[in-house]
Amino acid sequence: DTQRDRHIETIDQKGRIDWQRVTGYSLRSYVELAIQRYKQIFGNVMRARMLPQQETEAWVASAVFNRMTSFGMPVLEKA
Repeated sequence: DTQRDRHIETIDQKGRIDWQRVTGYSLRSYVELAIQRYKQIFGNVMRARMLPQQETEAWVASAVFNRMTSFGMPVLEKA
């Protein structure tokens, strides 16, 4: 059995939505979307050459990105 076979079997038994919930598939799609947005805003490459500066660049860009996305996120309240 391969991992793909196990996934197909789980989808057949429980359905696609439950399979996504069990495997965390929706989290993966959220992460991929966040990375796509990050690259659209900040570009696909780092400008710094050395690793310490690249770490700082990534940290600053992530902080800015998180702040920008926090403004557009809805606040959900249970009714």
